[in-house]
Amino acid sequence: MRDVYIIGAGMTRFGLYDGRHLPYKTIYELGAEACMAALDHAGISHRKIEAAFCGNGSAPPNCCQNITAPIGISGIPAFNHENGCAAGSCALKHGWETIANGMYDVALVIGADKWSRPPGMSQMTKLLAVPYGMNLNQDVAGAFGTALLALIANAHMNEYGTTKEQLAKISVKNKRNGAMNPYAQFQKEVTLEEVLNSRMISDPLTLLQCCPQSDGAAAVVICTGDIARQYTTKPVKIPFITESAGKYKGMEGSLSQFKCFQRASKMAYEACGIGPEDLDLVEVHDDFTSLELVAYEDLNLCPQGEGGRFIDEGLFDFGGKCVVSPSGGLLAKGHPIGATGVAQLVEIAWQLRGECGKRQVEGAKVGLAHNGGGVGDGYEPGAVTVTIATI
Repeated sequence: MRDVYIIGAGMTRFGLYDGRHLPYKTIYELGAEACMAALDHAGISHRKIEAAFCGNGSAPPNCCQNITAPIGISGIPAFNHENGCAAGSCALKHGWETIANGMYDVALVIGADKWSRPPGMSQMTKLLAVPYGMNLNQDVAGAFGTALLALIANAHMNEYGTTKEQLAKISVKNKRNGAMNPYAQFQKEVTLEEVLNSRMISDPLTLLQCCPQSDGAAAVVICTGDIARQYTTKPVKIPFITESAGKYKGMEGSLSQFKCFQRASKMAYEACGIGPEDLDLVEVHDDFTSLELVAYEDLNLCPQGEGGRFIDEGLFDFGGKCVVSPSGGLLAKGHPIGATGVAQLVEIAWQLRGECGKRQVEGAKVGLAHNGGGVGDGYEPGAVTVTIATI
């Protein structure tokens, strides 16, 4: 197999492009903006793109083609992926495999979604939003997802003594990181008291511990090593991407861990010859604080049950063992479902190239993205990806 590199990464600001919060834009306009930014970042012509891969959850058929055609990319193979919140990372996995196996030399990977609508949104749009866990009236994830992640929080608290304050500290950290990210939906710090005292959604998860409804897009240009060296002295290598699904009865009665992420990360570490001790930063799928909490343990950043200590000792933050979600994560950066997995790699690519300004992780050489989508067997995610990137 050939090595695969990211040479360009770009994204829109995440937010609500509904004409009230941000100027109205369609999913295709958002996707095109991200693609142009990635192409500009790479310094490569759109004519060099041989295939395009797109993850999304809200658009009609042929989303990829409708994003790329207006920017002059047409007449090439285009692939559309729907896999819940992991749609973008699954599109990346597909693109990565085609280059690694010699099908293409240069490809564009896009993640894009738009959930906000102008006044008068149709009932059909509301119905389509329900399976993805979106509550379009309250701007937080819907009832099922919230309840499940609240159960996970309570299970961890009951088994290991984790506290509400420790959970809330995750939101404080991610909102602080988001305040340094011009692409984040929320760019304001919050206090521990504000998180704990915000409206209760599903005990112990308060409003500020739940990701928002978001619109946005992200894109990366990926290619072979020989082409990468023609365009940049800082290509970001993707040595491995794990993709799988939750197993039947996956959680096996234990709500305080996701075995699918444990398997996926173990496979990625072994394939790359990299361990959790080598990671400088991790972008996790923190749609709720409880999912980030268990991710520390599932990714083996700390032993099982010690997520609370990992938080209290500051090991999850700048100056600690590993900086988790320097972008602000889903909690602050936002969660346009199809765009999230690609946006994680945009952040990691920028970090490894030293391009993140105030939120830069100094000396970053190795990053990991943790992404899960939907709900599959055994209440584990229906799609799971773990991606490792190095420079």
